[in-house]
Amino acid sequence: MKVFRGLPTIKGHAASAVTIGNFDGVHRGHQALLRQVREAADRLGIAAVVMTFEPHPREFFAKKAGTPEKAPTRIANLRDKLQGLAMSGIDKVLVEHFNAEFASLSPEAFIKDILVDGMNVKWLMVGEDFCFGARRLGNIDTLIAAGKQYGFEVHTFGTVSDAGGRISSSAVRSALQQADFATANHLLGYPYMISGRVVHGQKLGRTIGFPTMNMRIAHNHPALSGIFAVQVHGLADKPVPGVASLGVRPTVDDSGRVLLETYLLDFTANCYGKLLQVEFLKKLRDEEKFVDLPTLITAINMDVTNARAFFKVQASFAVSATDRI
Repeated sequence: MKVFRGLPTIKGHAASAVTIGNFDGVHRGHQALLRQVREAADRLGIAAVVMTFEPHPREFFAKKAGTPEKAPTRIANLRDKLQGLAMSGIDKVLVEHFNAEFASLSPEAFIKDILVDGMNVKWLMVGEDFCFGARRLGNIDTLIAAGKQYGFEVHTFGTVSDAGGRISSSAVRSALQQADFATANHLLGYPYMISGRVVHGQKLGRTIGFPTMNMRIAHNHPALSGIFAVQVHGLADKPVPGVASLGVRPTVDDSGRVLLETYLLDFTANCYGKLLQVEFLKKLRDEEKFVDLPTLITAINMDVTNARAFFKVQASFAVSATDRI
């Protein structure tokens, strides 16, 4: 899969079947839409293309309005979103920088400059409530009229639901905020993970007996925060259990920067620079600010004890299930 930051600079590239959206989480509803894009591209002999945005348009407008706290939380970082799109068979992804200039495009300019000249669209699928252009003045009717003018098909995609209700990014965010990982995983169609490269940190953890792997979160709006029992993929032949803190570390840092720190249980390795995936299994507690380091250390010891108890129960369930086979 090829990834472009904005439109390719060379005109006249291959014709494309296109869909447009944020695709936060690439959940089962997104996957159903992307299958139709892939099928249309195969049928027409053209490329399957996704246009997505960075930052989220609602994040841009919330910041512009001076209310960044109203921005939606994010399920996935850009790396994980792109991985989900690649797994759905997409050929190209255009990551459009959503800024004031892009937001001010008229619907007509968006269609002509972006879809027709920039993407060579021949087939387009968007959600039933899709709006675009300055002040969201463009809609499905605008696209249908433009399709007749420029020669591309327009199709709409409705809501995907199952017995549990509507499958949406909002539903995934709600499940994650409640640390309901069973529901989140069901909506996503895969276990919820955050991937990233291990970077050097303050190395405070090793001085208090709990060395951690640090992963930076590029945005400040994760869909969950707190202390979790996790397992880490990419270090060994099987996942490595651990305890992770996702948040701003208020006891030791006042910068407000979000960090994912993971303490591995009974595993030691040089992890710096490695690309790993942290899978969230159970929330242990909320993040909190402690009065001093000894109090923090006591809390971490309890987190480790609780995580070990959780993994012991999980292991006993696995053994019991094996016995029943």
